[in-house]
Amino acid sequence: MNRITRLAVAAAGAAALLTAPVPAFAAATGADTVATTTTTCKYSLQAGLATYACADVTGDSVVIYGKIGLAGPPDGPVGWQTLYTNLSAEVVGGASLGSVSGTVPFHSTGVRVEGFTATVACGSTVRVTFSVQGSGPFGTRPVLDVPVTC
Repeated sequence: MNRITRLAVAAAGAAALLTAPVPAFAAATGADTVATTTTTCKYSLQAGLATYACADVTGDSVVIYGKIGLAGPPDGPVGWQTLYTNLSAEVVGGASLGSVSGTVPFHSTGVRVEGFTATVACGSTVRVTFSVQGSGPFGTRPVLDVPVTC
């Protein structure tokens, strides 16, 4: 097969692909349903740091976690400190979903404190609480109420 014939065959193949009906492609990918994840966080100032109680809701699955970061630009050098954390969640008016306590080394880069995943009945509201204690002044802990709408 010479070069012109190969180019003609390739062009014909490309044209056939481009003229294929779109619904055929849509039907193949439509079978894969993508679940939507809603992320919600509540901010508070604790130990002189920005702290967040967070929940990612996908259907009836809820991922609980906390975040810690600087509340603003530092006045000077930032030293390492050990933070004591407690992350808990419960169904409002219902059972506890669990809690996680521990220590987190913190310098100046944001930190995610891993929590847990829970399955909750649709229509419920989950309350997430995140406590952080360190060398700075203790503040109000963030309390997040997030609906599980499925």
